Amino acid sequence: MRILVTGAKGFVGRNLCAQLKNIRDGKARWYEGVAVEEVYEYDMDNSPEELEAWCRDADFVFNLAGVNRPKDPAEFMAGNFGFASTLLETLKRHGNRCPVMVSSSIQAALDNPYGESKRAGEELMFEYGRETGARVLVYRFPNVFGKWCRPNYNSAVATFCNNIANGLPITVNDPNAVLNLVYIDDVVDELVGALAEKEHRTGDYCMVPVFHTVVLGDIVNLLYSFREMRDNLQVPDLGDAFTRKLYSTYLSYLPAEGFKYPLKMNVDGRGSFTEIIRTPDRGQVSVNVSRPGITKGEHWHHTKNEKFLVVKGHGLIRMRKVGTEEVVEFEVSGERLEVVEMIPGYTHSIVNLSETEELVTFMWANEAFDPGRPDTYFERV
Repeated sequence: MRILVTGAKGFVGRNLCAQLKNIRDGKARWYEGVAVEEVYEYDMDNSPEELEAWCRDADFVFNLAGVNRPKDPAEFMAGNFGFASTLLETLKRHGNRCPVMVSSSIQAALDNPYGESKRAGEELMFEYGRETGARVLVYRFPNVFGKWCRPNYNSAVATFCNNIANGLPITVNDPNAVLNLVYIDDVVDELVGALAEKEHRTGDYCMVPVFHTVVLGDIVNLLYSFREMRDNLQVPDLGDAFTRKLYSTYLSYLPAEGFKYPLKMNVDGRGSFTEIIRTPDRGQVSVNVSRPGITKGEHWHHTKNEKFLVVKGHGLIRMRKVGTEEVVEFEVSGERLEVVEMIPGYTHSIVNLSETEELVTFMWANEAFDPGRPDTYFERV
């Protein structure tokens, strides 16, 4: 299938083209019934001749071209209606009745220059379908958010993500405002599904079935909490779909120098212990480094439990059930990755058996360390 995408350099266009090329190149193989041979990427810097040739050859057209914030409101009609007219006339000139999708907006229901231009584009598309018999898909998108969306343009989410990630101020006019949002990956999945005639419809319009209704103030609070997580080592509630998507979006606006951040290393003569992640409900992740010949641990817990994974070096984990002489031992190595569970009621230790090499162990504990109630009791194995 040869696919023409207009507005290919815009927010939705960039994401859609990237995934279409992944499908074409065999990197995204989970879309049933979709085969992509070529992706024609049309934008303002392409020539009329290219549009002519691509309208002749295309098997499906995604018309994502449009104007959102022109200097002159009159440009709304030219950009949103005028180009659609040119596109459809070009398809008709070549007798190409392939399916055509157009991105409209929920603002098409409003009486303003932008809404009027979008509404005119919708009616043009419906009339084209009636005239030619071509399958038409008109999507009235709500607010779309995700990576590569231009901040300080027409997306509050993009602006807030960009400014908070870069330490810039934001202005919230109405924190109680309710937004209906769709995530860019859900939009792309819906549009790819349309290639296989699996689009979702409601009446005359197509729609993205996965959407989120969120209060603006809650979005802002989440974004500020993301910024603080590098200091408190927390991670978001990734079980919540909207939080997971917003966090990915937020990360995409970090400056390059913000891609990394330091951790506090607790260093002594035995090596080091460094916390990586702390969560209120999924425990804590740390990395432990033991110098050659060193033994660490020698303690037990009532309830706390841990998973040890040696990723470098050669060591011995020893565990003894408290109140007995029952000792179990596990030889561990970075050459053979195995998880060893630290069982409640067993005092345990980890010994670096090497005389020259450090022992590096990733550790997960079912609860973050609480210095006020550590549930950790010294006792040699």
